[in-house]
Amino acid sequence: MDECRAPRNLYIPRSRWTLAIRLVSCRKDTHDLDSKGSVGSWIRETWPRAQAVLFLPEASDYIAPDGQTSLQLAEPQSTSPFVKGLQEAAREHSVAIHVGIHHREEGQDQSKRILNRALYITANGDINDATTYDKLHVFDYGSLKESATVQPGTSLTAPFDSPIGRIGSLVCFDLRFPEAGLALAQPGPHSAWKNKPAQIITYPSAFTLRTGAAHWETLLRARAIETQSYVIAAAQVGRHNEKRASWGQSIVADPWGNIVLKLKGVKEGEPQGTAEDGAEGEIGFVDIDLEHLEKVRMEMPLQRRIDVYPEL
Repeated sequence: MDECRAPRNLYIPRSRWTLAIRLVSCRKDTHDLDSKGSVGSWIRETWPRAQAVLFLPEASDYIAPDGQTSLQLAEPQSTSPFVKGLQEAAREHSVAIHVGIHHREEGQDQSKRILNRALYITANGDINDATTYDKLHVFDYGSLKESATVQPGTSLTAPFDSPIGRIGSLVCFDLRFPEAGLALAQPGPHSAWKNKPAQIITYPSAFTLRTGAAHWETLLRARAIETQSYVIAAAQVGRHNEKRASWGQSIVADPWGNIVLKLKGVKEGEPQGTAEDGAEGEIGFVDIDLEHLEKVRMEMPLQRRIDVYPEL
């Protein structure tokens, strides 16, 4: 496989959200080393003593130049060297990790569609199926046909506890479907998690240049406002290969819809998707205040009329 650009990392300590984009080169035979080496080293050097959650973008294992290559590269998460490397790094540094990967079912033929998955790895290096989410909405736009290689997920994942609050996992194109975020953060009385709604909605992403320029920030702010949640979106940035480039601009929005952090993306007017100077490796810090979240929800309760429109 030609060299591709993979993880741009979102790093979140216990009391603060630290958003960082970092460029890591990956090849078919070396992407497993990036997770343990580059990411592990970065955690150690950036915040060596923090109890933290590390968020990586969608498709952190690879972004392939075409669908066939993507199918060839996908591995079961249980045997993936990339995932195993992250598990080792999590244990070594006592840091939980939320990461987007490609997953192939055990024993599945390479011609079969795979899953676009968000994993949560505990600080002990464990993966629990109950915190694993498969992207519901696949991205078909123009010449990009994710549905040709990715099987949509079949259910939401219940919000789960983390060192920074309860996380509701969604991925990239799910951002365009407000129902999913509302179901996680503003559940109705019949929801299995009605007493433990999500406080944080994640959208690890690899937005295209055109859709990123038009909709990225607007959609993230809208999801934060309507769910009254913190929204974090770790975004791939820059050119991956001849066919793919990503918009970047990793964003944190608060429950009132304020953009409290926006990092750099691609150069303005640059059709080739060249990253802005400093976008690769940029780190920003934002305080997260769950008391602020609860105050917003208390002062403006969203009483959904499920007597008129049914809940999800």
